[in-house]
Amino acid sequence: MKKSISYIFILLSGICWGCIGLSNRMLTQMGMGLGNRVFVRNFGTLVVLTVVFGLLHREVFRIKLRHLPIFLGSGLVSILLLSIVYFQCQTLCSLSVAAILLYLAPSFVVLISAVLWKTPLTGRKLAALGISLVGCVLVSGVLGGGATASLPGIALGVASGLCYASYTVFAHYGMAHYSSYTMIYWTFLVAGLGSVLLADFSALGPILRQPKGALGCVLVIVLSTALPYYLYTKGLEGVESGRASIITNIEPVVESLMGVVVFHERMTGWMILGVACVLGAVMLLASGKEADGAKQRA
Repeated sequence: MKKSISYIFILLSGICWGCIGLSNRMLTQMGMGLGNRVFVRNFGTLVVLTVVFGLLHREVFRIKLRHLPIFLGSGLVSILLLSIVYFQCQTLCSLSVAAILLYLAPSFVVLISAVLWKTPLTGRKLAALGISLVGCVLVSGVLGGGATASLPGIALGVASGLCYASYTVFAHYGMAHYSSYTMIYWTFLVAGLGSVLLADFSALGPILRQPKGALGCVLVIVLSTALPYYLYTKGLEGVESGRASIITNIEPVVESLMGVVVFHERMTGWMILGVACVLGAVMLLASGKEADGAKQRA
């Protein structure tokens, strides 16, 4: 039962992350720059987590100094650096190419897991990985011929995939010593404080005073950041890292559907096929978890 709930947590985290396009577009339309969007997301999440954990889980505020490098890595690399390189990649490449490069992350996680933790590369896992990557390419619309890229942009995109994958690695080591709550809090403590250096407070104030700007900030902080990182980290307690990362490929599917439903973007046949591929990969992993566990016990 615990494993089933963990799979649901991972799936829900991908769905929540997929909603970031809605809030990000709202803030962009309000004229909020990259530095302020990074600041609002990371520092705002830090404030929310501080209040919630201060009321319910005060034990998260205590860690041992020797474990600080874990949280420095997850905060600076997995959160702050990811935001910077991914958004910069989007300025040098089309959004579809940027999304494909970001979703190299599951491939990196599967390979890193095999090297660091000797996680078996099963045929089912490799098949699911391949199917999900094909699905991401199809969902992105890159086959429509409108994708553009540059070498610096591609390099930044690959870097974004590595940063995205690194959270799973840091969380693996952090959760060997602390709860998922502590892992999340200290990651965003580092990322939130680091993002202060990117903020332009004179430009931020007028946007926050408008209802649409305030709503966009609430959505990006709560729905697209605090909640999915909590669900994903909690899910890692019962789901192996490589599987978890592949399942989150549901995110670009949600983003595409959000574009169709909310922003009336066109849904092509390739996109429908891509959605089917990603969902099929998730089902392939979920249906095989008991069989894989039985093989390992044997």
